[in-house]
Amino acid sequence: MTSKRIASGLGLLLGAGLAAGQAVALEGDAERGQAAAGTCVACHQADGSGMNVPGGQSWPRLAGLGADYIAKQLHDFQEGRRQNASMMPFANMLDDQQIADVAAYYSQLPATQGDGGDVDEALLARGEQLALRGDWDEYIVSCKSCHGPGNQGAGSTFPGIAGQHAGYIESQLHAWQAGERSNDPQNLMGAIANRMSDDDITAVAAWLASQPATDE
Repeated sequence: MTSKRIASGLGLLLGAGLAAGQAVALEGDAERGQAAAGTCVACHQADGSGMNVPGGQSWPRLAGLGADYIAKQLHDFQEGRRQNASMMPFANMLDDQQIADVAAYYSQLPATQGDGGDVDEALLARGEQLALRGDWDEYIVSCKSCHGPGNQGAGSTFPGIAGQHAGYIESQLHAWQAGERSNDPQNLMGAIANRMSDDDITAVAAWLASQPATDE
């Protein structure tokens, strides 16, 4: 290969790398995001609080979640790493800048409290165990091991799940069990969810929903 071809190839690689870097570094504008989020309101509410629908489709609280996490989920819907018949058409309506803007908008809204429904104390105690200590007899790692202190979130991969709606947490754990969601590192969530019983899922979802959505 001639030096001219090598230089040309390196130029293409560098160009692609710079383009990727620019995509990752795309900054969102919350004011623009408010306008772009108009289609989100029907399900996620004007304040980003979402909806808890026991036995039905629950919509997550977006208010106060990290912008990087929200943006990643929207891209994952676009690229098929997450499946949801209602969500995917709306995600596909947004371009990269609109995704960054919507994510910035919701991340700056005050976090609202989730709904856990009516559960007994024994179930809540089991949920607390799973969320804070795990269950090593069942090889279930605690939620806080990845989601951080107070389960308030850690980076763009692990969202804050404290104060999230119980119905939504349950639906996502079942989605990982069924292989309908696969957008986490090395299938960590899939492996954990597959070790949990239905009662465990209900318990940890209810307990997390009852916790403060923010540590402030």
